[in-house]
Amino acid sequence: MAKIDKGVKSMPGSSRSPIVVACSIAFALAAPLVMGACNDGSSSLERATGPSGARSNEDLRQGLGGRNSETGGLFGPGGLFGSKPQKKEDTGTGVAVNAYLWRASLDTINFIPLVSADPFGGVIITDWYTPSETPNERMKVQITILDRDLRADGVRVSVFKQQTSARGGGWVDAQVDPRTNIDIENAILTRARQLRIAGGS
Repeated sequence: MAKIDKGVKSMPGSSRSPIVVACSIAFALAAPLVMGACNDGSSSLERATGPSGARSNEDLRQGLGGRNSETGGLFGPGGLFGSKPQKKEDTGTGVAVNAYLWRASLDTINFIPLVSADPFGGVIITDWYTPSETPNERMKVQITILDRDLRADGVRVSVFKQQTSARGGGWVDAQVDPRTNIDIENAILTRARQLRIAGGS
């Protein structure tokens, strides 16, 4: 007759301990999920590459992971934390702003010496210029290009004016006619349209 250890209790009608039973139940519940994931991956791989395992032309175009850089990736269409960049008009000049507005701005103020011209920020700043007809006045121009598209509100002009002081002969700030800014902006836009027409776009 077999001896029974009185210190260990077992379930009535069962010779397995509760720990073994719990592990068996957990394995039985997890096994279909694991097997389903494995089967799904292999079947999708089989559908994507075919029975022979050879990649199709579509697979090669899409690259690793089944999607290319055009369709998007992690956290949005443009990749990590980005959005898909819109296709902009490429005029081959390598500037970050509208190339027609940039060239038109330089053409419009080509008679004034430049202090700085930033094609990526879209800012042009001239040196002080004294017209020959008004030797007691001088002007300085700042042009800011605001957009990559050729738009009527894509350029802003600020004109600064100084006059000689009656006392001491130094330069003092003077009031600028608001129409001066608008006239230069219109001249830039007209020249930009001419360049665009000449470029055939």
